[in-house]
Amino acid sequence: MTDRRQDAIAQAWEGVVATARRTAAEGLVVGTSGNVSARVGTVVLVTPSGVPYDRLGPPDAVGVGLDGRQVLGRLAPTSELPLHLAVYRATSAAAVVHTHAVHATAVSTLVSEVPAVHYATALLGGPVRTAPYARYGTPELAAHMLDALRDRTGCLLRNHGTVTYGDTLDQAYERTAQLEWLCRLWLTASSVPGHRPSLLSPAQLREVQDALEDYGQPG
Repeated sequence: MTDRRQDAIAQAWEGVVATARRTAAEGLVVGTSGNVSARVGTVVLVTPSGVPYDRLGPPDAVGVGLDGRQVLGRLAPTSELPLHLAVYRATSAAAVVHTHAVHATAVSTLVSEVPAVHYATALLGGPVRTAPYARYGTPELAAHMLDALRDRTGCLLRNHGTVTYGDTLDQAYERTAQLEWLCRLWLTASSVPGHRPSLLSPAQLREVQDALEDYGQPG
């Protein structure tokens, strides 16, 4: 392995650990639940199973190939490895974040699709679908997730949590945070007796998606 590749892997692992710690600090996971990964070429760096994030350091890096074979580290990878690998095989993702965020998980038990209660829905590609339930760590869960992610960058897992992906760890995390906020917003609005939240139409969401193409600072 070249020095440049080693540096890239070390930097990506540092980002994986920092993002995992952020999910815990901001209440998106409890204990060692949830997991984070980043791809460097053909190596996927992923949080290990059952190890508190604040105990992870540079020597604890865990890496697997896209075939799931462990190529780096002594710790066992997360039990949700099939979920992460499925995203990388099916998309151009460079990072994946999986959480058990409270509001999003609550919504996953109620609806098959998160209602378009805010234009932030467009940040995830459109109304976010809920994947049918399957036990954690199974190929069935990964398959259900991929169906729900079709043309989207995030989904809910019924009675389980969330999955988002992006071109960077920051982007994947931001999409997770936005999804949790959307779910909290919908739960809050729909809890008012005698009222139903107004929803955005597909045309209104497309208008937002078009506007987002020019959003941010010029390059």
